[in-house]
Amino acid sequence: MNRKPGLVALATATLIAVTGASRAQDSPPAALNSVPVASITTAQATGYDGMVEAVRQTVLSAQVPGAVVALQVKAGDRVKAGQVLLRLDARAAEHQAGAAAAQVQSARATQDAATKEFERQKQLFQKNYISQAALDRAEAQYKSAQAQATAQLATAGAARTESDFYVVKAPYDGIISDVVVVLGDMAMPGKPLLTVYDPAALRVTAAVPQTAAPKPDSALQAELPGAAQARVTPLRWQMLPAVDPATHTVQLRLDLPPTPAAAPGMFARVWLPGGAGDTPRLSVPARAVVRRAELTSVYLIGNDGRPLLRQVRLGPTSGDQVEVLSGLKSGERVALDPQAAARVR
Repeated sequence: MNRKPGLVALATATLIAVTGASRAQDSPPAALNSVPVASITTAQATGYDGMVEAVRQTVLSAQVPGAVVALQVKAGDRVKAGQVLLRLDARAAEHQAGAAAAQVQSARATQDAATKEFERQKQLFQKNYISQAALDRAEAQYKSAQAQATAQLATAGAARTESDFYVVKAPYDGIISDVVVVLGDMAMPGKPLLTVYDPAALRVTAAVPQTAAPKPDSALQAELPGAAQARVTPLRWQMLPAVDPATHTVQLRLDLPPTPAAAPGMFARVWLPGGAGDTPRLSVPARAVVRRAELTSVYLIGNDGRPLLRQVRLGPTSGDQVEVLSGLKSGERVALDPQAAARVR
């Protein structure tokens, strides 16, 4: 039996199949719908921890020693300028003031007598009834009495002023934030008694790295957790012209608008706008992402138009875009339909 025609036919069929496969591999794949990796540079604000403090805050202390005999306010009370806050035992000072007033009256009486005597002596001298020496003695006594009256008047004024030190008054309209004494405590000069601050003048203070110091025209914001409005625009802000040599930070002060919820000592945050040197963010459409078990990837379109599966690390999603943290470069193209790309060989 002759088998040569069958072998020839089989060889011919095999050659045709191999040639067709080779042509199929060399032919370009069908065009896939793709988009470039988007590169967006966004100026993200950076937050730094700070604290609310009062622009005007006063620690009231005693100027004279004395026991606390009247305490008319407590922490949290609103006070008016000149309002009496605390009284010290001033009985000794009042007695001294009374004694000084009596001495003033005595000195004035002596001065009146010396004045009248000097006037009489001048009239007698004009009539040549007394000598020049007698007139000089009368004039000296008159001037001495006048000086003593002036000195007693000054002493009485000092005694009255000192008696006012036993009454502590509010220096301005404000809120009592702390009371460190109780009735019967002994107040000494320089010892703190109360703390008052002005709620209409508050600011946020924060330490910012020297490398992140804002420009003079930067738009800063302050955040007060728990306030009705999370972020507020300050009335003005100031950067102190000194750098901490230990931490290499500068201090920012942001004057707050009237904020009822703010109080000294509260935690706050200062937000600085991002600069031009921010790292660009890459993003791709969320439907281009392929998730298989723990593998997250996209189909990257190569130079020959063929898709290549590449693993990526993703960030947060915003709308229909998802941020790519690593695995892609700006300008590369990814397939929008992963299933269609998977069928391309």
